[in-house]
Order: sequence, then structure tokens, then C-alpha cells
Amino acid sequence: MKITDSIACVLKNKPQNRILSIGPEESVYAALTAMAKYDVGALIVLSGNRLLGILSERDYARKVALLGHHSKETQVQEIMTAPVTAVSPQNTVDECMALMTQHHFRHLPVVDKGAVVGIVSIGDLVKWVISGQEQAIQDLEGYITGAYPA
Repeated sequence: MKITDSIACVLKNKPQNRILSIGPEESVYAALTAMAKYDVGALIVLSGNRLLGILSERDYARKVALLGHHSKETQVQEIMTAPVTAVSPQNTVDECMALMTQHHFRHLPVVDKGAVVGIVSIGDLVKWVISGQEQAIQDLEGYITGAYPA
């Protein structure tokens, strides 16, 4: 588990690599209900199979709650982030972390041949990096103690 690993590796190893989405005409309330149900911070906005945007808790807080709008009366398309930055399965963990840091977002849709194949969060990427570091530490400890295979 290295920062040079592909996002395809990360998706393959995610316990639940599900693509949670909502339509652009749905209410923000419906989106919030889905986020709460699945304990996620963002939903992909799709029209059919076409990626239109992403809706995050941050979008809700800044574009609905703070402006006094009502989530049951506001459509997802009114507050979603669009256009959305997406990556391919071939992008590396390091590239995705750099994108997220540079643009200040926490979720990246993964698109392959025009179809959304997953989503990675900053949490997914941090877990990946930490797992790689833990493995490196174990390998070094094994080497130092003589348990490392010759």
C-alpha cells in the first residue's frame, strides 16, 4: 500500500465500494436522508449514467442552511458542485491527494470510459497511506530483530 498505487487498487480494497447517487431533480432533503442512512458525506449526482456533479454536506451547509433556504424545497441541481473534478482508476493515491489538497475538496468520483466506477474520500486515501506505513514499520522491525527472511 503505497502512495504510488492506483486508485483502482484502493477501490478494490474498500470494504464497501458502492456508488451512492442521486438525481439532479431530487430534493436536498432526500439527499441528506440518503447521506444519513449510509453514513457518507457526499453523493454523486447522475442523470442516467452521466456524471453531472457532486453534492456534499458542505454544499448543504453553505448553500441551503446558511442562506435560509429549505431542503425540502431546494433541488440538488441548485446547490451541487458542478462541473465536478473526477479521476480515472489509473490515477495514483498521491495524485488524488494532491488534487484534493489543492482544490479543498474531500471526495473524488472515479470515472472509467465515461462511467462512474467509484468514489474515494480523503479518509480512504489517508487510511491507504497509513496502512502502507504500518507495513513498512513491521518490515523494518522484522529486519532489525532478525525475523526478516533472507
